Amino acid sequence: MTEQPSRIRVWHRPMRARDRAERHRVATPLELLFDLCFVVAVGQAAAALHHALAEGHPAHGVTSFAMVFFAIWWGWLNFSWFASAFDTDDVPYRLATLVQIAGGLTIAAGVSSAFDGDFRVIVVGYVLMRLSLVGQWLRAARSAPEARPAALRFAAGIAACQVLWILRLFLPESVGAVTFVAVVLCELAVPVVAERSARTTWHPHHIAERYGLFTLIVLGETILSATNAIKEGTAEPGHLGALISLAAAALVLVFSMWWLYFDRPGHARLDRRPGMFTAMSWGYGHYLIFASAAAVGAGLEVAVGYDTGTLHLGGVAAALPTTIPVAVFLLSVWLLHIGPTNECRPIAIGFPVTAVLVLAASFTPAPIHVAAGLAAALVVLTVVATHGSPRPA
Repeated sequence: MTEQPSRIRVWHRPMRARDRAERHRVATPLELLFDLCFVVAVGQAAAALHHALAEGHPAHGVTSFAMVFFAIWWGWLNFSWFASAFDTDDVPYRLATLVQIAGGLTIAAGVSSAFDGDFRVIVVGYVLMRLSLVGQWLRAARSAPEARPAALRFAAGIAACQVLWILRLFLPESVGAVTFVAVVLCELAVPVVAERSARTTWHPHHIAERYGLFTLIVLGETILSATNAIKEGTAEPGHLGALISLAAAALVLVFSMWWLYFDRPGHARLDRRPGMFTAMSWGYGHYLIFASAAAVGAGLEVAVGYDTGTLHLGGVAAALPTTIPVAVFLLSVWLLHIGPTNECRPIAIGFPVTAVLVLAASFTPAPIHVAAGLAAALVVLTVVATHGSPRPA
């Protein structure tokens, strides 16, 4: 007779490293819930950025947005890569993930105060989220001997960084930016140092899917922000035609961004050039893709305010909050998915050229429309240039 699993194993499984070559590895319902909860924080950050831009404080808004978005992105990234290597989907794992979700929602609640210079709520949520991950790494160290050196380094490095974040709250504001960058560099260094002792078994296709899903959610948040802004703008009489035109241009712009990101499978580069440098550069580089995609929504809200006359900004000042993040998005996708040395030269050259032209569109009478047309033209170029070429597996 086959021995029945004990009750303890029903809710608790040893946290073994998963097979890097596992077939049909896809995102789990828990990971999807995690993403949806984190996009709440993304939406709050984009809304706060919009308010700062609308009030004429672009430098403060962009700086605060970059700082807040790091907490969101880094928490999401670390959960995703850990899950790719050690997801057991048992009760302790789910409860630890619940704590990380609670941390992410706490960050969302602290976004407004962070833009006012008070990062205490953000730090509470961030530390809560990160300490839960420390517990996960310690669990992996106990159950997976082959991963123990890396797991212990991850746990120690993450815990040390949380101490630094807490200590930073007691430092004067005059050194706030410098200390923030210093602790961020420490956070970014933890995976580099930890993975040198033993590589974790993250799954390339699974990681690419996770990044793609989060890109979709961020683009969806951008559409939602623009839609709400246009809805509010229709309450102003005499602007319906302009808003309909702007809505069409915004939809074309976001759809083109989606097309360009997903035209090449994300795992292609991870499979083609396996190694720590590729994984780190690809994984870290997505900060610019996620942040720029989220910022486009704030920029479109500014454009709506300009068209309805509710914002007292010049045409160029109202255009740059959209054109700059679109250009950053195109350059980031070019570097991470396409590559400057891509064998298809029209595509390899088309992305940076289009990014420059999108920035130049800021000085035209209809910058959002021109930017949308340029992005759509790049999509057409991509389709024509790759016509008949086999798609990467």
